[in-house]
Parts: sequence; structure tokens; C-alpha cells
Amino acid sequence: MSSPAPPDDCEGEGSGGRSLSYGEAEYWDARYVEEGGAPYDWYQRYDALRPFVLRFAPPASRLLMIGCGSAHLRMDVRDMSMFPDESFDCAIDKGTLDSLMCGVDAPLSAAQMVLEVDRLLKPGGVFILITYGDPSVRVPHLNQPGCKWKIVLYILPRPGFTGKIRRHVLDPVPLTERGRLPDGFVPEDPDSHYVYACEKMQGLTCSASPTVERQGEE
Repeated sequence: MSSPAPPDDCEGEGSGGRSLSYGEAEYWDARYVEEGGAPYDWYQRYDALRPFVLRFAPPASRLLMIGCGSAHLRMDVRDMSMFPDESFDCAIDKGTLDSLMCGVDAPLSAAQMVLEVDRLLKPGGVFILITYGDPSVRVPHLNQPGCKWKIVLYILPRPGFTGKIRRHVLDPVPLTERGRLPDGFVPEDPDSHYVYACEKMQGLTCSASPTVERQGEE
């Protein structure tokens, strides 16, 4: 089962009908109790993401799945100190960062999570971020001091979209030098998901220009 897009106000309903933010643990606890542990795919199903997993996380990879949903595991993604530095080849986030962006102290929480992912990845490892956030609101969080990413962007239409897509799913979407979509670029599906493949680099100063992979340039 695949989920609908989260509402623009980042709110859902908790116990007793109280309005809760997607950034609050109570909202998710109540939701998982209500669903009774039924399988639930947030954003995209595995079939749509499989090409990215195969490309960036070969079978022998040690993989960190950020946000375990209804699995019986609890961890704060802003502090994953139970894992040593550079212990994973790939990390995948499908909606966790978006939830943090709905919570209290959202910019700080997002920064802490991204820094933790950077710490846990080996050099050359890849952080696959699946999000509703376009480059104007996600690249700044990725390109923060302390992080050294080479970022390649892909765009996936939401499940069930019936319009025509001009690009192959694995065709990178060009980004400007500042890490933005080109002027006039509009995804065919306005509710598309953005997939950022962020390779952990060494020896680079963290800023937008050198760490964004620009397509179609010599």
C-alpha cells in the first residue's frame, strides 16, 4: 500500500482527535497502532526505487535504512552514536527528513540528521534521499558545513500518475551551479518525489558549487 502526499501544513491527527505534527513521535505511535502493523509504503514502492538501490547499493553493501516505520526498533536519527564512524556503504531515507522538517527546531534537527548520515557513511558511500523537497529547500540542508557530497538529482512521479514522462527514471535532472532546477523546468507530475543520490567525497570544501553534479556540461 502506498501513502498519499502529506498535507502542506505537515499535520495529522493523533489520539483523541488532537492535531499533531508529522514531526512529533506521538503522531507516528498513534498511526502505527491504528494500522495494526499492516505493510505500508511511504512515498514510493520498492519497484519504483529498485533501479536506484541496484545502482547505488550493490548486494554486498552494508545498508542503513533511516526510519524503520512500524518495525520494532527505536532510534533518534539525530544521534546514531550506537554505530561507529564510516560503518555503512549506503543510507536510504524515504520521508524521515521530511517529517523532521515538520517538527520543532526543524532546521537544527535536519542538520543533525544529515551530519550523522555523513559520519556513518564510508568515503564513496551514497546517501539516497527520497523527499517531496525540491532542490531549493533540500540542497542547502545537504550542503552544510561538515558535509562533502557530490549530488545527482532524479525525479520520480508519484505512484499512480498517468501522465506522460519524457525522461527515463535513471536520467539525471540538471542542476544549476547553485544547486537549483534550471529556469523553466517543471516536473510532469507536480507531486513528484525528488531522489538525491549524494556520494560522500573527501578533500572538498562544503559549498553548493563544487558538490552539485551538473549534467550536460563539459
